[in-house]
Amino acid sequence: MEFTFTQDQIAFRDSVSRFLMTEAPPEMLREVWDTDAGRSPELRRKIAEQGLTGLSVPEAEGGLGLGDVDWALMTQELGYYAIPDSLIDAAYIAAGMLAALPEGHAARGEWLPRIVDGSARIAVGHPVNPLVADAHLADLLLPHATPAGLELHALPAAAVKVETERSIDASRRLCRVTWQPSAATRIAEAAAGQAIWNQALERGALGVAGQLVGLAQHMLDMTVDYAGQRKQFGKPIGAFQAVKHHLADVFTAIEFAKPVLYRAAAALASQDASASARIAHAKLVCGEAALLAARKGIQVHGAMGYTWEVDLQMFMKRAWALNAAWGDRAFHQARLADALLADQAPLGPGATFH
Repeated sequence: MEFTFTQDQIAFRDSVSRFLMTEAPPEMLREVWDTDAGRSPELRRKIAEQGLTGLSVPEAEGGLGLGDVDWALMTQELGYYAIPDSLIDAAYIAAGMLAALPEGHAARGEWLPRIVDGSARIAVGHPVNPLVADAHLADLLLPHATPAGLELHALPAAAVKVETERSIDASRRLCRVTWQPSAATRIAEAAAGQAIWNQALERGALGVAGQLVGLAQHMLDMTVDYAGQRKQFGKPIGAFQAVKHHLADVFTAIEFAKPVLYRAAAALASQDASASARIAHAKLVCGEAALLAARKGIQVHGAMGYTWEVDLQMFMKRAWALNAAWGDRAFHQARLADALLADQAPLGPGATFH
């Protein structure tokens, strides 16, 4: 089995990286954090102009119709630059949920084109997340109701009550949402809605896993740079073997996490029966890499990485927050255990490419 990215996918990733490097430097992120909304309409507009909001929207609704593997690259870049925006929730998760509705459905026809042009913010309230990200700014909310399965509802902002909650990550704006389900708000019955919500969970967890890899890589790059500049006993601290070991551990963790992430994305894209287990594995491994990068980064920085003045704390706090989003460690460990301990589970070297 050979898995490589196409030249177009690599070019896409590089172009996104160059765009975000220019438009979202750390000093801009700090300015956005200090605003009441915590979001930059100007950055969102530029993201939409680049076509990034329409990646998952079908071509019939004006999007690019790209898949999960493309998002595995995209989410790493969003994580690397710690973009303070709910782009993934709207352009990847919500777009997939609305695209799963039958052709001609009113909600699909109304909201997918607005995702493409960037004029709509959509918040997704999956039961695995007790709080809803960016609900305070959402034009549309997709909450769940559980009378006999997970129904899918769609409500405008005026139909919900939103209470903001604080997060350790100042750029992650979380809300508690109160609303009343009705036949008028229901856009998918429990049978169809359950499948849509299951897919949303997989995409949400995969999106977070990709961001965690990007965050880990940025924290490693920052720490390497600091180790090359900070001097002790007349030489850069990066010259000392103990520091090299810290950095090597993080590098190894990232490189081992990437293929797990890509395999999970490929499984989801092909609707492989093992997709849930592979995504759970990716969420765990990518989370471990990000947490290790944060811990080692703080050690190399001499604990000053905690302080507000150092950019490391921005990425570290995002990693801590995202590690529990779309299913915490216990949730995904249980999902992975169910797959591994199932009867006739394909285990061992011979099942590597089962």
